[in-house]
Amino acid sequence: MSADSLERNLDRYLDRYLRHVTIERGLAVNTRLAYQRDLTAYVDWLAQHDLADLERVGVADIGEYLGELVSRAESPMTASSQSRVLSSIRGFHKFLVEEGLIREDVAADVPRPKEAKRLPKAITIDQMDALLAAVTGDDPVAIRDRALLEFLYATGARVSEAVTLTVDDVTAEAELVRLRGKGNKQRLVPLGSFARQAIDAYLTRVRPMFSVRGSSTPALFLGARGKPLSRQSAWLIIQAAAEKAHLTAHISPHTFRHSFATHLLAGGADVRVVQELLGHSSVATTQIYTMVTADTLRESYQLAHPRARARATSA
Repeated sequence: MSADSLERNLDRYLDRYLRHVTIERGLAVNTRLAYQRDLTAYVDWLAQHDLADLERVGVADIGEYLGELVSRAESPMTASSQSRVLSSIRGFHKFLVEEGLIREDVAADVPRPKEAKRLPKAITIDQMDALLAAVTGDDPVAIRDRALLEFLYATGARVSEAVTLTVDDVTAEAELVRLRGKGNKQRLVPLGSFARQAIDAYLTRVRPMFSVRGSSTPALFLGARGKPLSRQSAWLIIQAAAEKAHLTAHISPHTFRHSFATHLLAGGADVRVVQELLGHSSVATTQIYTMVTADTLRESYQLAHPRARARATSA
C-alpha cells in the first residue's frame, strides 16, 4: 500500500473514532473537540515519521511523540496535559483493536507521565492574622464568622468536618474538639485559646438566638435562620474575609488546613503529630507539607546568607 493510501486510511480511522465518541459515547462538544485536536496532531506526526501504517507503531514511537510535546521550544506541554494526550491516544488505539482494524494495542503499554507533586497553598502567618482580624463588629453574624475562621485555623479541620460538627463535639473541660474525618474516623484536636474564646462568645451570645429560628439541630455552626451552616456558606464567609483583608492570593477553606499544617511544622512540630492532627492515614501525605517548609527555608537562606548569593572567589 502506498504512503498516500496509508495516510488516507489513517484519516479515515480518525474520523471513524471521532464519530464513535460523538454518537455512541455521547461526549460533550468541547470534549469531542479536545479529542479531535489531540489526535489530529498525533496522526499528523505519525504521517510525518513514516508511521501511517499503525501496525508499525510501537511503544517507543508513542513515547517519542509525547517526549517531543514536553521538550518543544514553543509552549512545552505540562505533564498533566501530556497525560491527557496519552489518554486520547490510548482510546484511539483501543477502539481500532476492538474494531479489528489493527492487531495490537501498543498504546496500552505506554507509561503515564509522572506529574510533579502539587504543593499545598499556604499563606504566611501575617496574612492569616490579617484574615482573622478582617471580620470585625459585634453583630451576631460577625461573631459566628469569627468563631468559624478561628476554628478552621486552630484545628486544621476540613470544611466538611467543620459544618458537620455538633455542640457536643466541643469539650470545654479539656479544650478539645472531636472531628469526624474521612471514613468516619474520629480524632481529638486541641482548640487553642483564641478559637476557644471565639467559640465561647458564639455559643453564649449567638447560637441560642439562631437556634430558635429553625428546627432543633445539634449542629455547632448555624446560619441566621437556624439551619446548619453549609459548605457553600462557609466558603462565602472565607471569601468575604479575604477581600476585607486585601489578600490577593486565592483563599479557600483548604487554605486554612494547609496553613495550619505548614505553620505547625515551621514552628518545630513533629510530622507524626501533625499527621494525627490532620487525620492523615499515612505520614507520606503529611510529609508533603515538609516540602513547603523546606522551600521556605531555602528561599530565606538564599536571601540572607552572603555565600548563598554569589560564588566565592578563589584566593
